Amino acid sequence: MSFIAAMTGENEALLTLLEDLIDYRFSDLVHLQQALIHRSYAFERGGGGVDNENLEFLGDAVLGLCVAHLLYRRYPEMREGELTRLRSSLVNEVHLAEVARDMDLGRYLFLGRGEDISHGRDKSSILSCAFEAVCGAVFVDGGYEVVNAMIERIFIPRVEDQKRAINSLDAKTRLQEVTQERLGEAPFYTTEGESGPDHEKLFRVAVRLKGDILAYGEAGSKKKAEQAAAAGALEILEKADD
Repeated sequence: MSFIAAMTGENEALLTLLEDLIDYRFSDLVHLQQALIHRSYAFERGGGGVDNENLEFLGDAVLGLCVAHLLYRRYPEMREGELTRLRSSLVNEVHLAEVARDMDLGRYLFLGRGEDISHGRDKSSILSCAFEAVCGAVFVDGGYEVVNAMIERIFIPRVEDQKRAINSLDAKTRLQEVTQERLGEAPFYTTEGESGPDHEKLFRVAVRLKGDILAYGEAGSKKKAEQAAAAGALEILEKADD
């Protein structure tokens, strides 16, 4: 009997509990077992490289597609840039680790002794990857419609909260996220001039990227002028996406 098959037989009761949690019964429980094996465990137990990394790779793509499909249908009025930011906020490591913690996914993981001792069951990197691997396992076992239904059950209650969180970010933060993602560089701000009496100063600020001016902003303080410039830059970038 293979390493993974033997593990699946030994851990069937535990795996069934996780099946109950995600509301899906596997045709081949080996897929779920593999999704829960961290490479540190496979290495220590002589598992011959049988870990969850390939399922994680697959699950990352499946999760991105399912969440994009969900947002596309749920928010038809949103522009591409807004949809991209919302999807990124839902499928990044921090949020996926939150999802995994809410599921108590760490309880089901098979970790090497060192990882277990160093609190690996609560590490965001391990939890987020394990959740992606579970998504990959469901896809392999049941296909797209099944994994899409599971992901929607988990993510629909979270979408509006993430949307509100994004909208509450200030324009400077949002602009930095966009430029870092697209160009790998943060914008910077320069004061281009001041006008008016001391008690009614008006500051003019430019936001620049790679030496080019993206937009200007004017306000009664430098901070507010920077926010206005960032908001203008975001509007220009979103129009360019159309």
